[in-house]
Amino acid sequence: MPHTDKKKGLNANELKLIAIAAMTLDHLTWTLFPGYSTEWFVILFHIIGRITAPIMWFFIAEGYHHTRNINKYIIRLFILAAISHFAYNFCFNIPMIPFQTSVFNQTGVVWSLAWGLVLLYIYDQKQWKPWQKAFVTIIICLITFPSDWSCIATMAILSIGTNRGNFKKQMLHMMLCVSAYAIVYFIFIDKVYAVIQFGTALTIPLLRLYNGERGSFKGMGKLFYIYYPLHLFICGIIRILLWGAAFSTGVANF
Repeated sequence: MPHTDKKKGLNANELKLIAIAAMTLDHLTWTLFPGYSTEWFVILFHIIGRITAPIMWFFIAEGYHHTRNINKYIIRLFILAAISHFAYNFCFNIPMIPFQTSVFNQTGVVWSLAWGLVLLYIYDQKQWKPWQKAFVTIIICLITFPSDWSCIATMAILSIGTNRGNFKKQMLHMMLCVSAYAIVYFIFIDKVYAVIQFGTALTIPLLRLYNGERGSFKGMGKLFYIYYPLHLFICGIIRILLWGAAFSTGVANF
């Protein structure tokens, strides 16, 4: 019988592919069925789409732990955030210049991911006093509040990263962050879609299967950097072809 060193479970590449597939389904659903539709299959697709964000948060924290150059990692994410801003806003027909229509949902989630990475770096600095870290955390939460998944993504990354090695604590803190997101969604946006946010819990058994390996394909990071803005741009083209240039898909994460 041939010997193999492959561990059981899912490696990082496999989990990221699941996240990409769920994200694509979610964004296509917003494009094809705009607004807060209550059709059962639309709700199901959006629930599946909730799988994506926690996998992103988890691997930003893992990436911080494994990276050889944190400065380059941070710069790459901010460059992706800048590029993705235009793709995301084009996709959902949001003005490119922020705050013309709302304080909510003014740019893509990568903005929050990048700042979450910055927070992890700050919390690792022993020379920083607790009050200084708390103050910077508040500032970064304000900076990331207008993006997709808001400051919730940033705080989830911080919680997952600072509790590395304790999976139960990571997931508990993550779901507490999601609960805060769902409460605000329930009050200000849509009650049904507030409940949908708890679909993020579907990610927990998937992340439990993570075997700590990257996978044989070395280019997953580069693939995501290309795919993320590209699929948003394509969804934006589909939106224009189906509904016209002025039509919004109605996505309104806070």
